[in-house]
Amino acid sequence: MIYKDENAKLPKSSKSLWTNTNNIKDFPTLDEHTEVDVVIVGGGITGITSAYLLVNEGFKVAIVEADKLFSGTTGHTTAKITAQHSLIYDKFIHSMDIGINKAKLYYKANKDALAFIKETVEENKIDCDFCEQDSYIYATTEEYRRKLEKEALAYEKIGIEGGLVDNIPFNITITNGLVMKNQAQFHPVKYLAYLVQVIIEKGGLIFENTTAVNIKTGDKPSVLTREGASITGNYILSCSHFPFYEGAGLYSTRLHAERSYIIAVKAKEAYPGGMYISADQPIRSLRSTTIAGEEMILIGGEGHKTGEGKSTLAHFNALEKFGNDVFDIESIAYRWSAQDLYTLDNIPYIGAVTLSQPNIMIATGYRKWGMTNGTVAALLFKDILLKKIRVDEHMFGPSRFHLNPSLKNFLVDNANVAGHLIKGKLEILSKDASDLSRGEGSVITVNGHRKGAYKDNTGKLHIVDTTCTHIGCEVEWNDGERSWDCPCHGSRFSYTGEVIEGPAEKPLQKYDYKMIDNLTSEDSGY
Repeated sequence: MIYKDENAKLPKSSKSLWTNTNNIKDFPTLDEHTEVDVVIVGGGITGITSAYLLVNEGFKVAIVEADKLFSGTTGHTTAKITAQHSLIYDKFIHSMDIGINKAKLYYKANKDALAFIKETVEENKIDCDFCEQDSYIYATTEEYRRKLEKEALAYEKIGIEGGLVDNIPFNITITNGLVMKNQAQFHPVKYLAYLVQVIIEKGGLIFENTTAVNIKTGDKPSVLTREGASITGNYILSCSHFPFYEGAGLYSTRLHAERSYIIAVKAKEAYPGGMYISADQPIRSLRSTTIAGEEMILIGGEGHKTGEGKSTLAHFNALEKFGNDVFDIESIAYRWSAQDLYTLDNIPYIGAVTLSQPNIMIATGYRKWGMTNGTVAALLFKDILLKKIRVDEHMFGPSRFHLNPSLKNFLVDNANVAGHLIKGKLEILSKDASDLSRGEGSVITVNGHRKGAYKDNTGKLHIVDTTCTHIGCEVEWNDGERSWDCPCHGSRFSYTGEVIEGPAEKPLQKYDYKMIDNLTSEDSGY
């Protein structure tokens, strides 16, 4: 029987260990018109790697980030560097529109991305906890045992080093597993901090707290910012997770957002090595890392569409329970979550935003595998700007639209959006602000209208309109991160209504507590 330490409780707040264990300097806000060769929107792995590659080729580059560098998905990843992207290769091979040749191209692109990261770390002696690890998918049911057998056959056809295994070194009963050899893991912020240093040394510009809201198109397009400044370049690379500029690409209809959760635990036993993910639902992911000299185990999973499902705290609790079942946990140091975007065919969109706008490019839809796919995008962007021919350029091209399976997924995703749009408008609510405890948020009724309310620990109420400023869906309360999340396209807002994550650009409308007639002065917190 595993000893359960009563002190092994979830931290009160959500905080990523990657961003909390590395000090990064601040960069200024863009406050005047600037001109460069390439404007990069987004300060995650795609944007920073692209800038690093391009300054090394002699381009004058600027990065524009709406928040702080690494504040998005890159700072909230599990940081596995692998081409083993769950069960995809058998699906790719048997897809009418992808097939064996494109499956090989996808694998090669991600294998090359891993090799690039490894080479960059070794050549520059970057202290970022990089280490090679074998990567495993494991099954716990007969259904997924058979799927792993098919995936293993796909590995053979593609030429992937690996194969089936009968067990993994944990207290988990499996039906089989599948290993991909010689993958890797690292500390993403430490790695990217080095690239940032090189970018600055070679004349690159970085602007934080600068929100890109639109593009003025033309031969030399300009990024327009919420702050009123602009920046012009020969090329614009949108590396902002969800494309801040869609052109006529209709990306809101071709992407959906999912959240997943991670806890960092200290266990009494040593971690046996390797990176692991379950094939069955709910997903469970395992890897180790070192924090302040102590080995920690990262336990992830519990994915669901943004704005849907149960209490988000319940997902963290489920990971804690899984951890207690598998390990002898002493403490939980961190908990955090991440948001990822899925394309219609599970291959990222990388390239021109539309065929008529070749100097405006996007990279999005990494499906939880951003460390390799983000690096794939940066390497592809570099080759496109250098006019190098890439045999996989069309495969990643955002303008593709595969009838199978894209049409089916297009209809399903957009039926889901329409359903949420209608459901939110018709929902009948009975809760009001006086029902809230301190530290609690909820959708409430105010004079017959749907609003969102959060009562902070001082008792102060923060009231917002729950209509997402993107296309008008109704946001839902996320109790794990104290945010308002949109189930349609994944926009997220703070409890005060500020945009945390796009595609929304404008904050939720705020309301004064005085509009609520039934609050007492004691409840109001004012």
